[in-house]
Amino acid sequence: MSQLLFRLSKLSSRNNNVLIHKNSRFLSTSPYLILGVFGDDFRSACGNFLSDILLFDPAKEELLTVRDKAVPEELVCSQVMGASHGWGFFSGHNAIHISDTFSPLASKSDSKVIALPPITSMIYGQSEVVWNVAMSSSSPYRQDNEEGDCVVAIKFLGNHLTMCRPGRDLGWTNKLIPFVSFENSNLMYSKREQRFSLPAPGGNYLCSWDLHFENEPKFTELVFRNIPQLPQSEWELMDSCFKEDHWVESPCGQSFLVKWYSHVPSIRCKEPMVMVFREDQDTNEGTKNMSYTEDIGDLCIFLSKSEPFCLVASSCPGLKSNSIYLMGHSFAVYDITTKTARHFERPKGLPESLTHFLPYWLAPFSM
Repeated sequence: MSQLLFRLSKLSSRNNNVLIHKNSRFLSTSPYLILGVFGDDFRSACGNFLSDILLFDPAKEELLTVRDKAVPEELVCSQVMGASHGWGFFSGHNAIHISDTFSPLASKSDSKVIALPPITSMIYGQSEVVWNVAMSSSSPYRQDNEEGDCVVAIKFLGNHLTMCRPGRDLGWTNKLIPFVSFENSNLMYSKREQRFSLPAPGGNYLCSWDLHFENEPKFTELVFRNIPQLPQSEWELMDSCFKEDHWVESPCGQSFLVKWYSHVPSIRCKEPMVMVFREDQDTNEGTKNMSYTEDIGDLCIFLSKSEPFCLVASSCPGLKSNSIYLMGHSFAVYDITTKTARHFERPKGLPESLTHFLPYWLAPFSM
């Protein structure tokens, strides 16, 4: 379940056709998919290992290589455990770190690394397998956040959630999720409601936690409207699929529930199926009215093992509007209107030894 990353592998050769950004300055980046890290077994003058960060650019649908990135000592031989707001989360050496090392905007010689408290006191009987992480702000640094302290939340397989404030808390606050949650949903943070949210199994309720660790979770019923009229055979087909429910919020605060149906094992000739429900404005206290839609406008949604996120497609030329970018049981872009998926091809220039990609979309990162 965990993903090894910084156990460095040698590149037998370098491909000059790979898109490279060196010594460039950006205001923001495209979203990227983490493909892997390759490097030589030698250290730079500052003592760090040098490596190449391999990313997939979904807007240009090509490989992006960040050459000669210095990997901090804390991250060598660590495992990637999640991503949020463009920051990577790593576990190793009995420690957890947050780093901007994947960002093309970050310093190539001096990546930011933030140490989090070790997770030592698990709730009895709970899994220690991390499913995903979420963060309440775009930066884990306290001085960078106008809205207050950043809160990090980690969701484990099963019904365990833990939270802390980087740079402030000396330990984690453990919470029991009031239902068993395996691989069916991802934790996310709603900036509009200032709560961490998690769809319950079946997708009929939304469970959420505020930023005050002592409070109990809140349940909100999801009431579905305008459910499409489908043949019985199609409903039966969806019932046979693996289903994920993702709650995601647009940059302007509009909320969506995305139901992603996958064939397991993945069969390329059988396309993934997706249904999108938009929160209506006439939502009442204790409920959210959700209407089926095939048009989310100039938006695109990214689903993976990262915290789910939504972007304005026109803000990054090349991204497809009214689409969902999938990474997991499928590596594809799904058109909501036509209900068709186009699978991404293996990027040109990618080392042949890299056969599996890390299942984490990175949200745009700004400096």
